[in-house]
Amino acid sequence: MNVFYEEEGNFKVAAVMTENPGSLQVESVSGKRSKIKAANVLLKFEGTLAGFMEQAQAEAETLDVNLLWACCGGEEFGFEALAAEYYGGQPSPVQAAAMAIALHAAPMYFYRRGKGRYKAAPEENLKAALAAQERKRLQAEKVAAYVEELKAHRLPDAFRDQLDALLYAPDKNTLEWKALDQATRETGLSYLKLLEACGGIPSVHDYHLGAFLCEYFPQGTGFAPHAPVTVPEGLPRAAVEAFSIDDSSTTEIDDAFSVHDLPNGNTRIGIHIAAPALGIAPGSELDAVAMQRLSTVYMPGHKITMLPEDALAPYSLREGEWRPALSLYLEVAPDLSIVSTESRIEQVYVAENLRHETLEPYFNEHTLHRHSGHSHWERLLALHQLAESMEKARGKYDPSRPPQVDYSFYVENGKVRIVERRRGSPMDKLVAELMIYTNAYWGGFLAEHGIPGIYRAQAAGKVYMTIRPEPHQGLGVAQYAWCTSPLRRAVDLINQRQVIALLQGTDVPYPAGNATLAEILHAFDLVYNAYGEFQARMERYWCLQYLIQENVQEIAATVWRENLVRLDGMPYFAKVYNLPELATGERVRLGIHRVDPLLMELDVRFLAKLD
Repeated sequence: MNVFYEEEGNFKVAAVMTENPGSLQVESVSGKRSKIKAANVLLKFEGTLAGFMEQAQAEAETLDVNLLWACCGGEEFGFEALAAEYYGGQPSPVQAAAMAIALHAAPMYFYRRGKGRYKAAPEENLKAALAAQERKRLQAEKVAAYVEELKAHRLPDAFRDQLDALLYAPDKNTLEWKALDQATRETGLSYLKLLEACGGIPSVHDYHLGAFLCEYFPQGTGFAPHAPVTVPEGLPRAAVEAFSIDDSSTTEIDDAFSVHDLPNGNTRIGIHIAAPALGIAPGSELDAVAMQRLSTVYMPGHKITMLPEDALAPYSLREGEWRPALSLYLEVAPDLSIVSTESRIEQVYVAENLRHETLEPYFNEHTLHRHSGHSHWERLLALHQLAESMEKARGKYDPSRPPQVDYSFYVENGKVRIVERRRGSPMDKLVAELMIYTNAYWGGFLAEHGIPGIYRAQAAGKVYMTIRPEPHQGLGVAQYAWCTSPLRRAVDLINQRQVIALLQGTDVPYPAGNATLAEILHAFDLVYNAYGEFQARMERYWCLQYLIQENVQEIAATVWRENLVRLDGMPYFAKVYNLPELATGERVRLGIHRVDPLLMELDVRFLAKLD
């Protein structure tokens, strides 16, 4: 005796060796013996096993499933009964098995109701299932067509409106993503490189920028309509002429300086900070903008400002204009000791916006001992001498320490210039020290009056933000509250509001116990770090573009640690996998093998050690 049975969703046949209650010992055509459950047996028959399943499968393929569904009725039935009706009498074992195979292979038409038993699907269910099947077939054809186009480095038309989603926030259930994923597997390319090859990334720069905008500016970088910014009237006019020192790309000019000789032989130094807090009230539309953006976003050749231009213009300290300012005046004795300090809310006339590029030739370490001919040379020298005195007071003055090198990026018409800027140069030190002093001073002013602010602190090498006045060990000050960039950072705007309220004798906007400060601090810390990482990423991009632009084949570098080096002339670190064991600081020459700004990859190889 033979049996036709089901096992793990498959149909099989075997010869019965022994039969026990609930089970059978069987032997397959191949001679393999096994034990099966009696409940799995669908059909017992006599005859030969050889070729049985092949005959049954071939017969099943001749059966018209639509006819079977139409004639089986709405009641539950067994496969043998349907076979008898279909064949017009007792079916042969092959015919019965073929019916079972055909029913099993058409789950949309026939629902299983037990061993060998089925029920025809309702007509509406069948139509829906067939329509879904047809959709899947058409979708599979469409995906296959997309894959072939992608492999041929042609971008399918359907992809053009989906590029942003595919690049930045892919929905892996879409046909476009499925096709892209399949094409990457078949070509061995990453999805970015494949889309680039197909023309889907016409600008690598815009791809990197778009990734950032998608996450942090999903509604775009434009500003919503808002009420006009107000400028306070009646502020006293300062009897000074101020000047600023900034990079040529700076349009949000937050700080300026003045120098005035006093009759008693002392000098009055003015540090003048733009005062948008006088016109942007807490809870206003512009305040909501500032608290949402929290900072200006910087990148080479471009920036996304925290405030709209119509709010910046009345407060930015631009030359030839009177501007509202929060000023800190220092009376400085000839020995550079600070005799007295005073904070004022006033209007300041900005006589000139000095720019690094044009000022540096007249004011550098070589011009400190002899007049360079610049109209502001005496004032700059006085400010620099005070700055060095402040640096010594902080315990950070060390003339033997080599200056840290920073870099400025200038992008014009797609071309980049990378210019070294030594941190600690007279021009840089002048601005940095006066800003450090001002931030520490006004932070102490708030702390002295028990008024909360947002501080930047450092302890045990860790820099963090806090609403309490805590020491900043790296700067060597008792407290450090960002106050000097209120046009560019929301925390400076908040701290300025607190300082101005104290000076005016009004209630501070953020009293002790107010949870708003902690909320803004947390949000700002996250966003500011993300903005900084984006700026560093775009600087890395432009470093790679510079190597391509200048067709650099070899470059010198300094060993940083192990196989990590810093390239000359740019803020770029690269791994050199064939670098021999060298000490930190040793100089090497590298060969450039591959530059990929899209994937931010640079393949460099060690060529030689330099003296």
